[in-house]
Amino acid sequence: MEGINYCQIIQDILNRHAINDVANGTEIELIFDTKNHHYQVLNIGWKEQKRVYGVIVHVDIKDNKIWVQRDGTEIGIANELLAAGVPKQDIVLGFKAPYKRQFTDFAVG
Repeated sequence: MEGINYCQIIQDILNRHAINDVANGTEIELIFDTKNHHYQVLNIGWKEQKRVYGVIVHVDIKDNKIWVQRDGTEIGIANELLAAGVPKQDIVLGFKAPYKRQFTDFAVG
């Protein structure tokens, strides 16, 4: 985390994903807990007669590493973090089983 403000990078990336889908009656909520380093993008609302509520993205910072806990984006949050200058060894794909992480190019935890 030296020299790079991971908290700000994550917030900038997630803000770009906060596009409300007014046509479908849903909205995007950003949840930034900067004290405990938890960041989420939620989809919430109603589509026709069904309730819509789901986590699109969930990212944490733990032990100076960025943990991608949930990634429902097409581009991939890890790819956006790399493009923003975060090294692969500081990104953990937390949604992958621990034994599978060793086979990725990212940190294992």
